[in-house]
Amino acid sequence: MSLMKRLLGGATALATVAAPLTAGASSHREAPFLTKNPKVDGTDFYMFNSYEAGRGDYVTILANYIPVQDAYGGPNYFTMDPDAVYEIHIDNNGDAVEDITFQFDFDVALAGGTGIALPVGPAGQTKNVAVPFSAVAPVSAGSEGGRNVLETYKVNVIRGDRRTGTAMPIVEAGTTNGTFGKPLDNIGTKTIPSYAAYADSFIKDIDIPGCTPPAGTHPRIFVGQRKEGFAVNLGEVFDLIALSAGEVTGAPNQNKNIIDDKNITTLALEVPKSCLVAGGSTVIGGWTTASVRQARVINPTATFAQPAREGGPLVQVSRLGMPLVNEVVIGLPDKDRFNSSEPKDDAQFADYVTNPTLPEVVELLFGGAGVTAPDRFPRTDLVTVFLTGVPNVNNTGATLSEMLRLNTAIPATPRASQSRFGAATCFDPATATADATLNTSRPGCDPAGFPNGRRPGDDITDLSLRVAMGVLINTTDAAAGQIPYVDGAAPGTLADGSDDPLAFGNAFPYLTSPIPGAQ
Repeated sequence: MSLMKRLLGGATALATVAAPLTAGASSHREAPFLTKNPKVDGTDFYMFNSYEAGRGDYVTILANYIPVQDAYGGPNYFTMDPDAVYEIHIDNNGDAVEDITFQFDFDVALAGGTGIALPVGPAGQTKNVAVPFSAVAPVSAGSEGGRNVLETYKVNVIRGDRRTGTAMPIVEAGTTNGTFGKPLDNIGTKTIPSYAAYADSFIKDIDIPGCTPPAGTHPRIFVGQRKEGFAVNLGEVFDLIALSAGEVTGAPNQNKNIIDDKNITTLALEVPKSCLVAGGSTVIGGWTTASVRQARVINPTATFAQPAREGGPLVQVSRLGMPLVNEVVIGLPDKDRFNSSEPKDDAQFADYVTNPTLPEVVELLFGGAGVTAPDRFPRTDLVTVFLTGVPNVNNTGATLSEMLRLNTAIPATPRASQSRFGAATCFDPATATADATLNTSRPGCDPAGFPNGRRPGDDITDLSLRVAMGVLINTTDAAAGQIPYVDGAAPGTLADGSDDPLAFGNAFPYLTSPIPGAQ
């Protein structure tokens, strides 16, 4: 059986992978507690076979944090939380427990320990006074003398349990240096005249203990601000989907991407496939988390280094694997509990998958226009794909667990040939009696995209909206025969009007330079 057929094995299974995931932001401000703690709010998680030329033996992992950053967010920009740990977890044996964890630990300090100070006052009465700004002179690659706020991080690779497993430091290739720098956020073109070149200088080749890369290559790492790569009509979607029937069935791009002027912070890793898989399987599951110390006491005499005193065990407060899950699948009473949970315990959330509420909400709002929710209950098809993976494709076992699953053996699709609807483009439309059928010769068939992993540019919102309302299951169960096929681009297809941009890079770290605060 070909890899393509294995990937797309059952029309129903793949068709429903995103069925409960109707329109919404990928994971921005998705739970009540995280609205108080944006520094540890995971916004998007991408995991895909690298499509940069010459990097076909690598998997790229991108974990985004700190949502909806305004480019002009000074004078204090978007540093990571030095009292938290940020982690990327990989399960490679199907038990829904991490086998490999990449743990990021950040530090924020002032230049020289106390910050840049300027002499102020007449001769004989001069005082050195600390400046209130993140930079006092232009900054460029290799020249950061004017930088006042310094941000660094260390990364451990942990094999086994994230807290009790064997931890070893990742270092810059060929050295023992395990401390990496993070660039300043894009303050503006006067402070950082060439931001792309400046940020690129922070991309580093690395050595990962216990990992042998392909000959002549090294894994790579980058942490820094990027332009928000997710597209969504955020305001109108959460205003009871305040779109007219004509807009919902209109063109994919109606210039409604309300977060197009925002930035995020990306933790980017490129890891050899051979270092992630185990036991002869080519399938991995991945998710990202953030954890903080259990106790926090506000320092009544706060300093830059210690505004609060934190201690106790680490407690997970953010979790993200598949996009949109906590946003629009998990019910409001359980959102914070989901963020503190682990994939191995996801059976407790099964009702949200077998009996999803979002298609019903869409029907309530647009029933007058003939939009109806699928009529297939319980949604055991969703359990197969959403919580276990598709058999012979990216199945990770019988344990119900929400993760982003990737078959590392599926070759990457070159950027120019990628479809924003990913693997869902490999099906002919459903009929009244049959689910959508596999057609590997279908023009534009792209098996390397969501839900086989996730790439920048995979149109999660539109894909989820259309599939949620039954576009790929037989139109009797879907009760939605009026809904056009998922890969349609003309008016008449379901859309939120935002469209995912395709203008991403062809090389690591793929996401584009952040919007400057001043131009």
